[in-house]
Amino acid sequence: MATRQVLAELTDAYSRRTGCVVAIESVGGVDAIRRVQAGEAFDVVLLASDAVDRLVASGHVVAGSRVDLVRSPVAIAVRSDAPRPDIGSEAALRRAVEAARSIGCSTGPSGTHLAALFERWGLADRIRGRIVQPPPGVPVGNLVARGEVELGFQQLSELMHLDGIAVLGTLPAEVQFITTFSAGLCAASVQGDAVRAMLDFMNSPEAAETKRRHGMEPA
Repeated sequence: MATRQVLAELTDAYSRRTGCVVAIESVGGVDAIRRVQAGEAFDVVLLASDAVDRLVASGHVVAGSRVDLVRSPVAIAVRSDAPRPDIGSEAALRRAVEAARSIGCSTGPSGTHLAALFERWGLADRIRGRIVQPPPGVPVGNLVARGEVELGFQQLSELMHLDGIAVLGTLPAEVQFITTFSAGLCAASVQGDAVRAMLDFMNSPEAAETKRRHGMEPA
């Protein structure tokens, strides 16, 4: 889901340029992995790089076909009318987490990183009952906007375009976690050349500005 909007814009540009029709289906990463492993006929899968590597290892993605597309930071949001805590340093962020009545984290890579961070801070047991994880594919920012979560963590790209929330910024550098999102050619595809041509466009210099506009950096 973190790449949903940037992929929509890039595939639209590619389709207009080449006439090649591209249909992107955006779902949570857990669901995407499950469906590829179940044998659904996709041409390309776009996930966190470690997930693509697992699909290569299981034979569902062609070995050597992985293409790294974007690097994505984790950001923090509150409801737009809520107080805005200081998150400018690791110590300040820890205080904000300790003070929050509810904390939203995703089921994706950022959620795994935050769970380890809370454990390192010695807060995991204390805040466990305050952690809210939406189902895969549901943005944490939606829960923040509805007031169901006080402090929400997710990929910047998933938060920055949502109404009703204020993005405080990305995680402090000391604890930041960058996810590389990659593409891989599905083993079941018969469109290998078309997939590679599209990915070449997505990794070209002219795609860089689109990636940055959606809160990511070219990989």
